[in-house]
Parts: sequence; C-alpha cells; structure tokens
Amino acid sequence: MKFVRRLYDWMLHWADTPYGALALFTIAFAEASFFPIPPDALLIALVLGAQSKAFKLALNCSVGSILGAVLGYLIGHYLWWNSDAQYSSLAMFFFNNIPGFTDELFRNVGALYEEWNFWIVFTAGFTPIPYKVFTVSGGAFQINFTMFIIASIISRSARFFLVAFLIWKYGATIKAFIDKYFDLLAILFTVLLVGGFVLIKFAF
Repeated sequence: MKFVRRLYDWMLHWADTPYGALALFTIAFAEASFFPIPPDALLIALVLGAQSKAFKLALNCSVGSILGAVLGYLIGHYLWWNSDAQYSSLAMFFFNNIPGFTDELFRNVGALYEEWNFWIVFTAGFTPIPYKVFTVSGGAFQINFTMFIIASIISRSARFFLVAFLIWKYGATIKAFIDKYFDLLAILFTVLLVGGFVLIKFAF
C-alpha cells in the first residue's frame, strides 16, 4: 500500500508542473492497461487549477484512456496465452505485480462478458474495479473489437466529463465529496444500470 500511495503522490505532483496535461494523458493511457492509479485525482487537481480548461482536460483524459484500452485489448488478445492455452509469463507478471489484477477477478470478468458482452465494458468505465482488468480480459476472451471500442468511448468519456463538469460547476466544494464518495456512487450507478438491463432482458 505504501508503494501505491507513493505512486498516487507522484501522480498528483504533476498538477503543479507545466506538464500536467501531458501527464494526465499518459497516466490515463497507462491506467487502462497496466498502471494501478486511476487518473481522476489528477484530472480534478488540474481542473481546480484551470476551470476554463475543464472540458479540454476531460477530452485529453478520455482520449488517453481509450487509446490505453486499445493497448490493454491487444495485450490480452496477443500476449495473454501461450501456445497451449495457459497463462503466459506476461499474464503471470500482471497477476503477481499489478495491484487489483487477480486471476479470480480476471476469470469473473470473463464470465461477465459471456453474459453481458457490450454492457459489461460500458458499465466498467464507471466502476471502481480496475479498468485494465476489463480491457485486457476483453482481448483475452476475444470480444468484438468494434463493440469494445464503442463501449469504451461512451463509458470513459462519460466518466471523465462528469468529473470535469462537477469541478467546473462547483469547484473545490465538490472535490471532497467526489474524493470520499466516488467509488460508492460508481457502484450505485452500476447496480442501477445493470438492474435495468436485467429488467429489460426478462421483460422482452
């Protein structure tokens, strides 16, 4: 946990440098495939420092995350399995070294793909579950790439633009609320959204 905290502090320090926007893009890109810390905290810090650039920064973050999702998909598709359909050495590295990326979670996400396909990628953009698990597993379980990209664009953009809008609209007064309750709100949103899908499935 100390290592993750150091990474978090290192990430936030970019908000006080001229390279904040570039760092945001890079971290959003990396987080979608291997980096353990979501870019939301840096996005919040940057928007607080330049509220007039809120939506430009949200777009920056979204594009970085979507491109990172493509990298995660390619890792899963081409590098995750060895020739006898067992985990590759890269897969084992992910399981052993990347916080939140476990074999159990990977398998559970694979089962979710079988049931929900597009919708699990869509809702994944809002959840506190590491997004990289969804991008890599999407490639590993060979879900439709076009569907994967569309779902990623919608979900990641919606998440980052929502965060940027709240900071742009309410400034520092909303920051503490987002920091404290974002994961809880994300889970609630996901439960409601998936519940809607279940209702539609059984109704039609």
